[in-house]
Amino acid sequence: MDKQTIQLAHGSGGKLTQQLIQEIMLPAFGNPVLNELHDGAAVNLGGTRLAFATDSYVVQPLFFPGGDIGKLAVCGTVNDLAMTGAIPQYLSASFIIEEGFYLADLKRIVASMARTAQAAGVTVVTGDTKVIEKGSLGGLAINTAGIGIVMNNVKISAANAAPGQDIIISGYIGDHAIAVMAQRYGLNLPQGVVSDCAPLNGVVQDLLRTVPNVAVLRDPTRGGVATTLNEIAAQAGVGIIIDEQAIPVRPEVQGVCEILGFDPLYLANEGKMLIFSEPDSTKQVMAVLRRHAVSRDARVIGRVTDRFAGQVVLQTAIGGWRLVDMLTGEQLPRIC
Repeated sequence: MDKQTIQLAHGSGGKLTQQLIQEIMLPAFGNPVLNELHDGAAVNLGGTRLAFATDSYVVQPLFFPGGDIGKLAVCGTVNDLAMTGAIPQYLSASFIIEEGFYLADLKRIVASMARTAQAAGVTVVTGDTKVIEKGSLGGLAINTAGIGIVMNNVKISAANAAPGQDIIISGYIGDHAIAVMAQRYGLNLPQGVVSDCAPLNGVVQDLLRTVPNVAVLRDPTRGGVATTLNEIAAQAGVGIIIDEQAIPVRPEVQGVCEILGFDPLYLANEGKMLIFSEPDSTKQVMAVLRRHAVSRDARVIGRVTDRFAGQVVLQTAIGGWRLVDMLTGEQLPRIC
């Protein structure tokens, strides 16, 4: 691999992404807020705790079962804010459009963004548009940024992960990546396999009002559950054990993974979250999650341990153990 230039894998969320952050971004921009490496930044402004998040979206194709790049852009930033314990309020939306892009497709995408923003209870209040030469982008890229108000008595951070906590996933994993891949390559999948792209702020607000001592929230997008858990384990200096049999994967998604050699743990999700809960609160957490359609299939998939510090270990279905590391490359590029 060429170590002198940017590779696709630098955008995968895996080892090369972490290397880019640690070797280039943090030395230049490092500060106590950024150094937490959360999905969004929680800051104090004039006595008010605010959260701020930004992300760019380059998914191909632009339309896929269960969503499109516009819905993805709104959900992604809303969810990043929610993972900090904030109530999202306002978004910006910037469009980089390739010359020759169909106006009808742009209208369809913007309308999807408007519907999703309304459903999430946020307002798009500013934005920007740039047009670049044909053949240099792949149609369209969108950047969204957002601000929200952090809920009272809530402190969400990967540093809160501690031995004994339960680890919960809010539903089936891998749906988004497989839905996008199927559309991209013309694969025929059952109609039930669609992207899980959805705003999570409603369920998060309900959860944190009921169980304000939730320790960690993360949405496992790029790099999937495996990468997100590795990031948390490294930041908190703890070990994580997950149970292979407890991880919810649809049979259709598992089947595609087996045929194509993918591991569901590394597939991107756009409407799921990981929750670290104290054991005596887990029952309450699960009750809240099951009140909401987006998290009705939640499962406890593992626990935090004082063993395997900084690592994620999978307890296999046959009783063995396997180290779950970050990916060096990328299973499927331009997925979110």
